[in-house]
Amino acid sequence: MKYQETYEHSMNDPQDFWAKAAAEIDWQRPWDKVLDDSKAPFYQWFSGGKLNTCYNSLDRHVNNGRAEQTALIYDSPVTSSKQTFSFRELRDQVAVLAGALSNMGVSKGDRVVIYMPMIPETVMAMLACARIGAIHSVVFGGFAADQLAERIDDAKPKVILSASCGIEVNKVILYKPLLDSAIEKSTYKPEHCLLLQRPQAQADMIDGRDIDWQQACTQAQPVDCVTVAATDPLYILYTSGTTGKPKGVVRDNGGHAVAMLWSIRHVYNMKPGDIFWAASDVGWVVGHSYIVYAPLLNANTTILYEGKPVGTPDPGAFWRVIEEHKVNALFTAPTAFRAIKKEDPHGNYLEKYDLSHFRTLFLAGERCDPDTLNWAEDLLKVPVIDHWWQTETGWAIAADCLGIEQLPIKPGSPTKAVPGYDVQVLDEQGNNVAEGDIGNIVIKLPMPPGCLTTLWNNDAHFIDSYLSRYPGYYLTGDAGYADSDDYLWIMSRIDDVINVAGHRLSTGAFEEVLASHPDVAECAVIGVADKLKGELPLGLAVLKADVTRDSSDIVPELIALVREKIGPVAAFKQAIIIERLPKTRSGKILRGTMRSIADAKDYKMPATIDDPAILDEIAETLKTIGYAKTE
Repeated sequence: MKYQETYEHSMNDPQDFWAKAAAEIDWQRPWDKVLDDSKAPFYQWFSGGKLNTCYNSLDRHVNNGRAEQTALIYDSPVTSSKQTFSFRELRDQVAVLAGALSNMGVSKGDRVVIYMPMIPETVMAMLACARIGAIHSVVFGGFAADQLAERIDDAKPKVILSASCGIEVNKVILYKPLLDSAIEKSTYKPEHCLLLQRPQAQADMIDGRDIDWQQACTQAQPVDCVTVAATDPLYILYTSGTTGKPKGVVRDNGGHAVAMLWSIRHVYNMKPGDIFWAASDVGWVVGHSYIVYAPLLNANTTILYEGKPVGTPDPGAFWRVIEEHKVNALFTAPTAFRAIKKEDPHGNYLEKYDLSHFRTLFLAGERCDPDTLNWAEDLLKVPVIDHWWQTETGWAIAADCLGIEQLPIKPGSPTKAVPGYDVQVLDEQGNNVAEGDIGNIVIKLPMPPGCLTTLWNNDAHFIDSYLSRYPGYYLTGDAGYADSDDYLWIMSRIDDVINVAGHRLSTGAFEEVLASHPDVAECAVIGVADKLKGELPLGLAVLKADVTRDSSDIVPELIALVREKIGPVAAFKQAIIIERLPKTRSGKILRGTMRSIADAKDYKMPATIDDPAILDEIAETLKTIGYAKTE
């Protein structure tokens, strides 16, 4: 079945399309309805069906002849350690941890917050919750106490699972003081904290509340999987960077399992037994979907990597992991490849490694500029697939679906809508825009299985945030256009469209041009306030490590390049060279924060920022060209 035929099937008969996909999952009880629209816009997939996600991820593979296949490989250059777990070993350890949670009073429907680093026990914690029907909420390890407290108050967990520390390259981050502070700040208090002591740091325990992980597991008996409804929540994942009350994206069990299994086979072209590596963090949606659930549901070996693309120890880190563990496909953020390109622009480190078994590179998380995509493709000599999705959707909205049919790649586009998604581009009034015109990208309801069903305990905020702007559609918050071949072009967040004297220009278009300059490793463009034109674009560029030319020579070239490629309408007259860009820990560039700094407006320090000191550096640089001044 080719892409167009598959896509039309999903649009014309979604009930049949998703029923066939769901047949690949083991159900304790079949569903009554594939799609239940009786409570629209709160659609439910596979209502009446019963299953267990942990059973589908582990037990069924043990029972079906894959017990000794490697399920999980832990590779940690920051601790110089590696571990492997077969499906049987992972199932057994998860069953015991689930028993320990049961001993602490955790049962079906209870929430469990997981505040942990990139270690095998974190994956086990998620699966143990799924095993007993508890709802897990993973909070990125090392999050500030205030952010953790907000999530504790919203999720109201019976238990919190944590570890004594996380490790960032050459730095140990103590988690327990952050956890204690968060619980002190939160109105809601968990009954217990289950704490894993790592060798790098010993945490102080609070009598009566804190329980030692190893002791609890030693005293526990393994437990079987608890059957849950397809519509019961599997997890809550809070979106980062929001102000006020955090948004807890709710993912169900049935639709999620179906979408994860379908997507890893049809988007990523993974066969059972293949080795898949999502170089992300379990605190983000990519970690939930493609480190933990999708690979294990499909009987793939999944890689859990506690390290960085550069610095652990060098820009060859990814190539070493791919060679050593015979990885077939890698999924990471474009920012990781920009970091490698910055440090090793000619790909010299790759020459040390054998990547003959490596088939595909997938990029998502930020728009991938064509220059980075072409650089990676030239270097690796494999298809590089840019695809687009969100925390809220849980899996790809647009992609080149390699498990169906590989379509021609257009660098800068994540290709076409994935089967199941009816993607449209609307103007402010809700009309479809003309081909090639930038508009607001929306998804016609109902969205396919696996997407958010609501926000935790806040149906009204779910409607207000995503469904109220265009009734009958989900607002992605992204701006872009569709071309004559129905390829989608995701150019920026709606808030990042720059309005220059009435002309709507996307940051992505500017960044594409700047990134094509041979000296630029990565870049960002923001719109800064201007009395005459409303907004003007300002470019911020980071140079490749081997560039020795003076920035005063490079900046005029950048300005001239934009003028040549976009034209005078862009009014692009200013660019600065900086050492690094401010990003979240998941690799997203903080354009909105930089815009606030440039316009001398108050801003909230983003909770997920990788290094807050960068913002001060950028403010000082912006002052030299007349921005970021409060007087």
